[in-house]
This record gives sequence, structure tokens and C-alpha cells, in this order.
Amino acid sequence: MRIFKEQQRFNQLWLILLMFVSLLVPIALTIGTYIKNPDQFTALEFTLIIVTTLLAPCLIFIFKLSTRIDQEGIQYKFFPFHLKFKHIQWNEIDKAYIRKYDALTEYGGWGIKGGAFWKKDKGTAVNVSGDIGIQLELKNGKKLLIGTQLKNESEMVLQTYQTKINNNG
Repeated sequence: MRIFKEQQRFNQLWLILLMFVSLLVPIALTIGTYIKNPDQFTALEFTLIIVTTLLAPCLIFIFKLSTRIDQEGIQYKFFPFHLKFKHIQWNEIDKAYIRKYDALTEYGGWGIKGGAFWKKDKGTAVNVSGDIGIQLELKNGKKLLIGTQLKNESEMVLQTYQTKINNNG
């Protein structure tokens, strides 16, 4: 019995830098407004505006994609959108393989993407970074791509359970 586990977060340097740079304008405008006219905000309001502006973008760092592949099937959870794991049993899967993808052009970005609002034929993607994913083609015709940073490990575990897919679970 082989088990694959992976947890990913939004921690890309470019994202952190983008968030930092995007904070400069609202913080500078708020401070500038307060300096020019201190009566515009109370000290409490000023502090709350600054703290909220600084903390709001940090919420992205609570997002976490967890993936588990074992003898039962494939499970994934994208917290805080999924509080429990979503289970896909081996007998529900027609094909499972690792592939390279383009998050922007195929799914419209990172997170939970695709489906009704993007290219329907691609299905849905659940990802946080990178361009490698576990592609699932389900027997009900739906497609799901789960991003992974562990290409070799996920590929090996899928090969281990390939007979479960081929033998309907």
C-alpha cells in the first residue's frame, strides 16, 4: 500500500512582492490624507484603516491545497473553500495521469478555476502554483486537475494504483 500526501500554499515570491507593492498606494494615500487633514479620521479610524489594509492581503496565506492518494482513491481539500476532503474513489476514475498545463490560458489562473466560467472542455483545476498537475478524467465525463509540486512522487503512486482504475476500483 502506497500513500501520497502533499500540502501547498500560495508562497510564491512574485505574489508576495506584488501584494507588497500593491499595498504602497493605499497606505501612502491614507497616511497622506491623515497628515494633510488630521481631522478627517480619528486616531482609531486611521489605525483601523492601516491595519485592515495591511492584513487583508495576508488572508491569501491561509489558503492550503491538500492532496492524498491511497488505496481508496484521490482526496483533495482547498481550505478555506473545502472544510472536508473531497473523495474520488478509484471506480469513479476513467483516467489519471500527470500532465503539464498553463494555469492562465487553460483555467484562468490559480485557485479553484475553470468549469462554467472558463473553457468547459478543460474541466476544473484546483491549484496554487506551478504547471504540473494530476489530471483526472472521471467516468461521469467531468475533468479535474489537481496541481502538484511533486511530479515524480505523484506519478509513481498513480502507477501503483493504475490497476484499480483499469479494474474499476
